[in-house]
Amino acid sequence: MSITSLKLPDELKERIAALVEESGQSAHAFMVEAIARETERAELRRQFLEDARKAEGDVLRAGKVYDAEEVLDYLDAKAKDGDAKRPRAKTWQRSS
Repeated sequence: MSITSLKLPDELKERIAALVEESGQSAHAFMVEAIARETERAELRRQFLEDARKAEGDVLRAGKVYDAEEVLDYLDAKAKDGDAKRPRAKTWQRSS
């Protein structure tokens, strides 16, 4: 494990100290957990954006999409009675 020095504004350090005092957790553990959680969140966001770019490319290549309202109506009907007409794919018209 490597050592990293972190300079914190006094106000933030005091806020952390108040929180960890109540929890019994050390300030170090609190900060490591916070950094790990934010790292995970940033990685998930990056993956989400990569997936969105790929999905957009797939749509542009295929040229077909489904109307969201029709899909939601289909899923609602399918969940209620199991008998529903599937929505039809439509040609994508990219706006300028």
